[in-house]
Amino acid sequence: MSQPPSPTAGAPALVRSSVRRTIKVEPLTCTIGAELSGVHLGDAARDVDLFAEIKELLLTYKVLFLRDQDITRAEHVAFARRFGPLEDHPVAGSDPDHPGLVRIYKDLDSKPEHYENALHTDGTWRENPSMGAVLRCVESPPVGGDTIWVTMAEAYRRLPEHIKVQIEGLRARHSIEATFGAVMPMEARHQLKDRYPDAEHPVVRTHPETGEKILFVNAFATHFVNYHTPQHVRFGQDYAPGAGQLLNYLISQAAIPEYQVRWRWQPNSVAIWDNRSTQHYAVQDYWPAVRKMERAGIVGDRPF
Repeated sequence: MSQPPSPTAGAPALVRSSVRRTIKVEPLTCTIGAELSGVHLGDAARDVDLFAEIKELLLTYKVLFLRDQDITRAEHVAFARRFGPLEDHPVAGSDPDHPGLVRIYKDLDSKPEHYENALHTDGTWRENPSMGAVLRCVESPPVGGDTIWVTMAEAYRRLPEHIKVQIEGLRARHSIEATFGAVMPMEARHQLKDRYPDAEHPVVRTHPETGEKILFVNAFATHFVNYHTPQHVRFGQDYAPGAGQLLNYLISQAAIPEYQVRWRWQPNSVAIWDNRSTQHYAVQDYWPAVRKMERAGIVGDRPF
């Protein structure tokens, strides 16, 4: 598997032409993110070649942004399905007329929620976490409500070599019970865990299409499952602090600004991201303003 080219520092905008249209590509940072113009996702939902071009750009930049995408919910879902089957969410639910389209509406009637404003990778509490997502802004606050994405491929590349050696082969447990379930009554929380038992994933996964190594722990990770071995632990008292400190260090890498891109929303703006190689954070700094988003999440594969 070949790795996609990394965005280059100070790179000029790229123009990719086809017979019928031109896509302009504007890199937003040196490590992650590009804004596309000259393309409509309604067309890409129907055009195999255009979709393939967008998918190639996604593998390169990990998150793509578009403005002025006045698309219908049916077009939104149809475009996302080009990547694969769509998934429902056990807590947020889906639009009844468009299965797989989750409405993330934060308005004055919403109860305060804080599950989005943590750096996370969607659905790592599943055995097969999300492959990616297509998120469209329906209504945005006049200021605030940005979203931040992070490249965890770059986070892994820049780890100290002795840390890479230490975490090779480590696996971590990921939990919906300890995150979404934390605000639920105990019985409901236990029922949620029965439906979605904790998942176990490698701390470093391999991207199935690019071959990149990805640091794959986030806010859903609770602990390592195979840390307590003679190689790591001389006495039992070493276990909890040693493992916890290492996990916290790894999770903290997503907070490094050099690995991030920040996007300011407007109505009909769209973000498409590769969930396998990124984390994201929805900034909740806008209350009592309203923020309404619609997301189509794509079923992923089992990390290895």
